[in-house]
Amino acid sequence: TRVGPWTRHQRSIGNRNRWLTVLHDEVTLPDGEPGIYAVVHNAKTAVGVVAIDDQDRVALEGPHRDAFDSYQWEIPEGGSPLEEDSLQGAKRELLEETGLTARSWRVIGRWDLSNSVTAEAAVAYLATELAHGPAAPDPEEQLDFRWLPFDEVMALIEQGGITDALTVLPMQ
Repeated sequence: TRVGPWTRHQRSIGNRNRWLTVLHDEVTLPDGEPGIYAVVHNAKTAVGVVAIDDQDRVALEGPHRDAFDSYQWEIPEGGSPLEEDSLQGAKRELLEETGLTARSWRVIGRWDLSNSVTAEAAVAYLATELAHGPAAPDPEEQLDFRWLPFDEVMALIEQGGITDALTVLPMQ
C-alpha cells in the first residue's frame, strides 16, 4: 500500500491499552531501503482549558507526568473520547479536576501534537465566568491546584518553567 512516498507492506498492532494503540509498520522508505515505522493512535482527543477568573488569574494543576518522571504545572486537561463532543469533555475535565464550572466557553486553538509519531489531536478552550464547587479528580491522579496571575503564567512559560504543549500553545 502506498502511503505518501512510502510503501507499507504490513501493519500490526504492537501494543494496545485503554489510552492508545501503537501500530507497527514494515515499510519501504522513499530511498528504497526497508524500514520500520511506529505510529501511536490515541483513543481520545486531548482537551485543555484555560480557565481565567475575574481577577485575571489562571487555574493550574500539578500532576505527575510519568513520561518525564516529574511534576509539571499545566492547565486543566485530559482526554475526551473520540465519539464525544470535545467541549463536553473539556467541561467534564475542568469540573472533575478543579471543581470549576464556566458560563462562557470559546475554542482558542486546535493542534496536532507531535504529528511525526502520533495521531493525537488537541483542542483548547477559554473558560470564563467561573463558579467554584468540589473537585473529584480521578483517584489515580494526585493533583495540586493553584491560581496564578496571567502575567506570572506567561513569565513562567517564557522562562521554561511551564513546558506542557497544551498549556503553552493557547497562551501564544
